[in-house]
Amino acid sequence: MSDRSPESFSGRWEDQAQINYPLHYLIWLQEHKLLEDKLNSINFNDPAGQDKLEKLDLRGRTPLMLAITLGDIDATRLLINKGANVNTKNDEGWTALQEAIATGNPEIVQLVMEHRDYQRHTSRATGISKILKLLEESPDFYVEMKWEFISWVPLVSRICPSDTYKIFKQGSKVRIDTTLMGNDQNNWARGNLSYIFMGQSPSATFLEVDHDSHRVFVEEIQMIPLDQGIEVMRPSEDTVASRLSTPIVSFDVDTKKISFERNKSGIWGWRQDKTEEINGYNCKVFNASNVEFVTKSRTEHLTEAEKTTLNCPKNPIQSILGSSEEKLPYKSDLQVTMAEYFDELIDIRGKYIRKPIEQTTKITKIKANLWLSEDYPLSLKEQIMPIVDLMAITSSRFAKLKDFIEMQLPSGFPVKIEIPLYHISNAQITFGNVYATDKSVEGVQTLEANGKMFCVVEDSVFIPPRNYVVLGAEQRRQNNIDNDEELLQFAVRQSLLETGAEEDQQVDIWEALQVQRPNTPNDLYLDPADEELQRAIHASLTECTYVPLSEQTLVPDVVSNSTPDNLDNDLDAVLRLSMEENRQAELQLRQEEEMLAKVLQLSLTDK
Repeated sequence: MSDRSPESFSGRWEDQAQINYPLHYLIWLQEHKLLEDKLNSINFNDPAGQDKLEKLDLRGRTPLMLAITLGDIDATRLLINKGANVNTKNDEGWTALQEAIATGNPEIVQLVMEHRDYQRHTSRATGISKILKLLEESPDFYVEMKWEFISWVPLVSRICPSDTYKIFKQGSKVRIDTTLMGNDQNNWARGNLSYIFMGQSPSATFLEVDHDSHRVFVEEIQMIPLDQGIEVMRPSEDTVASRLSTPIVSFDVDTKKISFERNKSGIWGWRQDKTEEINGYNCKVFNASNVEFVTKSRTEHLTEAEKTTLNCPKNPIQSILGSSEEKLPYKSDLQVTMAEYFDELIDIRGKYIRKPIEQTTKITKIKANLWLSEDYPLSLKEQIMPIVDLMAITSSRFAKLKDFIEMQLPSGFPVKIEIPLYHISNAQITFGNVYATDKSVEGVQTLEANGKMFCVVEDSVFIPPRNYVVLGAEQRRQNNIDNDEELLQFAVRQSLLETGAEEDQQVDIWEALQVQRPNTPNDLYLDPADEELQRAIHASLTECTYVPLSEQTLVPDVVSNSTPDNLDNDLDAVLRLSMEENRQAELQLRQEEEMLAKVLQLSLTDK
């Protein structure tokens, strides 16, 4: 335990801590009654009161983050009950939930998870209304966003999906059409869906319109009482246990050193800034360099037995997630005192607060490309960004696009963008058919005045056909959606494995690509067909021979018939074995393609 006594703390720094960080100071001393009294004296209806609750200390922690890091369940509960933001990060990029998991305390993990999810719901309800209100003030428009996914992984490039989002905007109404629905039985599932958002302050209405089944799912996005929300969103014991028995993984894109440079064209000595025409618009071509994809994994909350399972040989997941330029193992060895923590002149990097930190950091440099037009008729900030914000609430693809667009881009509209999604694939996003000028669209009228193009979107666009069946949101097809950190947590766990263990400790490729550990509750049932597929892809990536389980007896039977005394039978066996291998190779190729479709689907799953 750290020394929390005031005697270890110089009076000068103690006075400053009490004045500048009163909540942090009481949390460190575990003065729960004084902390409660202090919180009760703050008016949280006043923005100044909220500022006190979310104030960052010298080390970049809010009072709640410090309480969680110290493993203080009582202080954590007091702060959460006063409305402290649970969806927050510290200076190292760790979320409140990740720090809660690091304590190893299931009670803190459950408390943080349930309030995090409730606050997310609340943020979604208020966020959508604000976005629609913001859109109401911008000119109406229609535009298409074409998404194409490209990959360096063999076979995957041939089966990467593409989709075109058709976006209609009228006042505070937004409609987004899409055809890519997900992966169904190893094939990309196509459909014909419309997502319609309509603002009705202080709430909003969301419609999912399935044009194939002629059904409309209606959801009123609004606030729900805290007690009801917490009850609904309380995680199960199995979920909490799963979190506590797997590494904590964080994905971040570090853009601090990013630089944009014009691409050049022409021969040496006559090179000039490159321009290309994209969908009728002349674009300057840029590349973005010095962007770092940072993957961090922490294991201090795991038992020694759980850590032992991590010491497996490298397996095929590493070749799918890509190699890193730098891998940095780190373990803190000194505990910080209260005096050191609140002393701004002391560097406490390398020290831990409650328990030693065991962390591995992998850094991979990534690149992106931009095609920017100065003449595009849409405004990136006023018209496109609200749409991206809207979709980023539930889509990891749009969330990554949002992160990239929010960088300090060069001037111009990004008519085309190429950005990494994960190590396995890049996304190319191209804007086209703006105002339906290239191809007519029902419900959209294009006008021209004073040399400028305008767009009128009719009311009928946002009204589902009368013959469609209207259902509640609870009957909508449920997607397994979570944040990016959770989505690839187990995959990254496998990519961080060390070498040196026995062969029987390896984990196969399908198991490595599961969202959660395959032996945890609530995992998807792996039926025999899926088991065959995972064996096929595992064999293809490890250069092993693949033989389906149902037919494993065929080859041994053929070989067992040969004897030294019967060369004809031996030759016959070899020929039959060769034919069987050819058949197996064709089967394996088909199954590899199907399995790689699953792999790609997991890498593109919405958050």
